[in-house]
Amino acid sequence: MVISARDMLLKARAEKYAVAQININNLEWTKAALATAQKLESPIILGCTSGASRWMMGFSTVAAMVNAMMDEMHITVPVALHLDHGSYDACYQCIKAGFKSIMFDGSAYPIEENIAMTKEIVTIAHNLGISVEAEVGAIGGEEDGTISMGECADPKECKRIADLGVDFLAAGIGNIHGVYPPNWPGLSFKTLEAVKAEVGDELPLVLHGGTGIPDDQIVKAISLGVSKINVNTECQLVFAAATRKYIEEGKDKEGKGYDPRKLLLPGTKAIEAKVEEKLTLFGSVGKA
Repeated sequence: MVISARDMLLKARAEKYAVAQININNLEWTKAALATAQKLESPIILGCTSGASRWMMGFSTVAAMVNAMMDEMHITVPVALHLDHGSYDACYQCIKAGFKSIMFDGSAYPIEENIAMTKEIVTIAHNLGISVEAEVGAIGGEEDGTISMGECADPKECKRIADLGVDFLAAGIGNIHGVYPPNWPGLSFKTLEAVKAEVGDELPLVLHGGTGIPDDQIVKAISLGVSKINVNTECQLVFAAATRKYIEEGKDKEGKGYDPRKLLLPGTKAIEAKVEEKLTLFGSVGKA
């Protein structure tokens, strides 16, 4: 069964490593993430956006799939199923569907509205044992129709959101969804340090847009309190590249190479390799 992300992130925060959130887009994504986490004895968070949920026929379908796959695969490592960049309505849909971790992304609202809605969701979720992630400052790029330039968070606003009792906090520090442009200036560690000073040492911080951030910046961010790092685009890129290679080499025309169980296998294996790379970099291997 999926669990709340709260305890796994508190452990990561205390021991100075990060848990990967691997976004899932279908059964193959989910299988690759679960199998790799089990192999490496690592905790893992499976992230699901509203857009991915619609593709997979709803949050209830996603929750049922993940729980059934965990049973069939004999998964014993800690696994959280987490709503990523959830709207107010999506949070309640996920609570009803059986998610044990949700993100309310109120960063597009004025801070007072963000606070009011986050407070309500935290109260409801905590009464049900569900962990809550909140966001302050916008993550750059586009995610489920929300577009931002990647403004850095106001540490004082982070403090106000943290005081609502959120379990982990995503603070914009110059990070971007998708592929980073060549002229990207890098993460704002000054902002990260200021946020940490305001919210304290105990609250796990979240780094969205984990694709393409240099390894040394990842390691430094973890040392400064980042305990959850989201990865999605890199898995999409390696899946697409491996699938393209399979088709361009004509393997889909060999025997029954067009069978989706063969056609999708190279991409699935590429995701497994990418997840293994990230779990190793984030330091969560053997932490289950």
